[in-house]
Amino acid sequence: MPGCIIVDNAVILTAKPFFMNKKFKLFVFFVSLLLPTLAICRPTPTPGNNDSARMAYFLSIAKYPLITSAKMSGVVPVENPTEKPDPTMEYKLLFELTYNNPDSMAKELNDGLAEIGRVINLHVASGIPAEKIIPVVVVHGSALYSVMNNEAYQKKYACENPNLQLIAELEQKAVVKFIACGQAMAFFQVDRSTLPPEFKVSLTAQTVLSNYQTKNYVLYVINTVK
Repeated sequence: MPGCIIVDNAVILTAKPFFMNKKFKLFVFFVSLLLPTLAICRPTPTPGNNDSARMAYFLSIAKYPLITSAKMSGVVPVENPTEKPDPTMEYKLLFELTYNNPDSMAKELNDGLAEIGRVINLHVASGIPAEKIIPVVVVHGSALYSVMNNEAYQKKYACENPNLQLIAELEQKAVVKFIACGQAMAFFQVDRSTLPPEFKVSLTAQTVLSNYQTKNYVLYVINTVK
């Protein structure tokens, strides 16, 4: 009459009752010794071979040293990097933001703003003190829609602006200076009163770009999201 035995919650049938099968009992004994070792040796999570799996892996290990409002602003830790920036220098960062989400994604964070947060987080994670980072963001093109107040945003997209918390965090934690392009505001019909009160307005984004680059700001063009 066949017997059975349970190993790690699995039922195994034997040719004869297990108490009569000495070889099988010896096999089960050694398997029971190996099971804890096999559990310990299970591989740690690694990136999958598709975008959704890679994204899930990224989010599971990402760190947010300064800007926390956008999940895509995370930084992947790197153990013992051999190339490091000078933490005593000032890092002048100039971001040209023209990217705006498609209308179908109006309820989601502007990916371009999240990328600005990521670049700042990367600098902090690299050991640069936040007070040594001097960011300026010039906003023009359709990106102006993403920085409007709730009233104007609701009028255009029928929902609240999901970017305002991130904008406030960038201003407060990273002391980001935002500048809106007056030419683009006229073209896209964005009134000055609809912008956050801390925003500056320039005649044109082009002179902002030339002015700050002559002051040794490093330019980051945010016109698409990879």
